[in-house]
Amino acid sequence: MILFLKRRFLNPLKEFIHDSRAIGIILLTCTVISMVLANLGHFGETYINFWEKHFDGTNSHHFHIGFLSLPNSLLLIINDAFMAIFFFLAGLEIKRELKMGELSSIKKAVLPIAGALGGMVVPAIIYMLINKGTPEAHGWGIPMATDIAFSLGVASLLGNRVPFALKVFLTALAIIDDLGAIVVIALFYGDSIQWGYFAGAAISIGFLYVLNKRQVSLGIWHAIFGAILWYCTFNSGIHATIAGVIFAFMIPIKYIKRLEHALHNWVYFFVMPIFAMANTAIPVSSEAASGVMSSKVSWGIMLGLFLGKPLGIYAACKILVQAKLADLPKNSNWYGLIGAGILAGIGFTMSIFIATLAFKDVTTQNIAKMAVLLASITAIVVAILWLNRNKPTEPEIVTDDE
Repeated sequence: MILFLKRRFLNPLKEFIHDSRAIGIILLTCTVISMVLANLGHFGETYINFWEKHFDGTNSHHFHIGFLSLPNSLLLIINDAFMAIFFFLAGLEIKRELKMGELSSIKKAVLPIAGALGGMVVPAIIYMLINKGTPEAHGWGIPMATDIAFSLGVASLLGNRVPFALKVFLTALAIIDDLGAIVVIALFYGDSIQWGYFAGAAISIGFLYVLNKRQVSLGIWHAIFGAILWYCTFNSGIHATIAGVIFAFMIPIKYIKRLEHALHNWVYFFVMPIFAMANTAIPVSSEAASGVMSSKVSWGIMLGLFLGKPLGIYAACKILVQAKLADLPKNSNWYGLIGAGILAGIGFTMSIFIATLAFKDVTTQNIAKMAVLLASITAIVVAILWLNRNKPTEPEIVTDDE
């Protein structure tokens, strides 16, 4: 019986989890379910309130238990605490790539760095031009982001139509994009600084640095100072997720692969689906749909993601290649690189997250989230149609190393 259950259910489940397309499928499914539940009349109101209700009945971001000051709703716990774990994993990936991966040398990194910068700057400019002079101009960071899970999932779906080297380029670009989004969040989407907590965070970083320098084995002291770092960052006015990235950079390099492996399934099959459910509980009405189509915010986001991303990536890479400072990814062409740029326009997780930070007004947040969803779905469909016609310069040969 146990053997039957293993063959019938557990083995297919393991295969699905290790399929690179699984993350995107689950996130999309959770988004659809959440939006359906949020629009089921009275139950929809209860469902939305489940995520957003503040524990102490106030509108404060902080809930006090004794001397502790913690997130004041389930949505805030997810966005401030759970997402710090996601950013911790992202930080580990960034550090690994900087130390030993595709970003470990100038020659390897120059093209994806240029592409990522172009793919962040041009969408931000498009958004700012459309929203110039409005209170919503502050949302320029929303269309800068790329969802690495979705973009690589779609690339995997297309098989050899996306050459291996182009997937590596897209991965490196998305990682740099994540780093850019982290910097933007830290500098532009925090609150006023609480210097006492800021000092506490800095002291925690100092202790973690000493542990790293002295090559202390990863253990309880890292966990203690990591928790203090998160708590102080959360209360300092800097967004708490930044603590996850800083903590990752304080982890000794020899432990990174082990931690990535241990956290991967928890982050992508627990944290991210819950994030998707909580942040896409959006009530959709005819007025809301009309608001999306008439809002400068939504057009700034949609045009920024769908047009700005591929345009910025293509332009930056074209300049470098023509200047002979970089080469196109092996077995790739400009048609394929444009397709990778379209894939980078799948904003989803990071764009939705930045939208929750950029706007305090729930209506504007919902308009921004719906615009991100529309732009991301459009990018997925167009990228599949575009790249399905892509012809690699040579037949793809994938080795075991790849």
